[in-house]
Amino acid sequence: MLKKISFFVLVVVLLGALSSSASANHSWGSYHWARKTSSFTLKLGNNLTSAWNTFLQTTSTDWSTSTVLDTTVVAGLSNPKTCKATLGRVQVCNSKYGNNGWLGIASIWINGSHITQGTAKLNDTYFNTSTYNKPAWRNLVMCQEVAHTFGLDHQDENFSNANLGTCMDYTSDPDGKLANPDQLGNEHPNLHDYLQLETIYAHLDSITTVSQTTASKNLGNEVGDLKSDWGKAIGKDAAGKDAVFEKDLGKGNKIITHVFWVE
Repeated sequence: MLKKISFFVLVVVLLGALSSSASANHSWGSYHWARKTSSFTLKLGNNLTSAWNTFLQTTSTDWSTSTVLDTTVVAGLSNPKTCKATLGRVQVCNSKYGNNGWLGIASIWINGSHITQGTAKLNDTYFNTSTYNKPAWRNLVMCQEVAHTFGLDHQDENFSNANLGTCMDYTSDPDGKLANPDQLGNEHPNLHDYLQLETIYAHLDSITTVSQTTASKNLGNEVGDLKSDWGKAIGKDAAGKDAVFEKDLGKGNKIITHVFWVE
């Protein structure tokens, strides 16, 4: 198992195999969880229906391969429809959020560059359709939205080019079965993702924002389902759509939301 083993040797052998279209740096700004130790455990609150449970567990296992990050699935603390945030952890929710154009949204509450809490929402309005009600799509979007709450961004945003073999890559073919036999699936992290996490969490902080258990006291601890709820647009995706939003809560607190739009 690669858990807690340095990736240095793997870097030498495999880094050259990464597609040139992959971003050299796919951190999400400078956002990260503050912590005092070289590795940490982040709790993922399960506010999901049974159709999603195995996908959250797969995502948790996949990302826990990182040398700097463990995740553990715990009981959720929120109504799935509202998906209220809780300090020190990530709440993961699914519901029929409406025909509003997005498959998933990830939101992080930040103070400065430190993440204090996060949510990931999966939109069953689309996942209950024949197009998206497939294991590969559920793995891709779950993996990606949860990863945004760690401070990771996309490696690639082109739906039509060859898969990079990571859930941090947009695709029209998440399991690779529509393309040639050598096409990679985009359902799980790849080496580049783990290396980026090592870079993001290469330093230590003097405080910690991880594993608190009290309910959030920040203003606006819910993220609505409509574009108008997310604040001002501060970033676009490769297709030119507004995809990153910022809502200022005052006193140095903000909510940053990343949107996975339906293709």
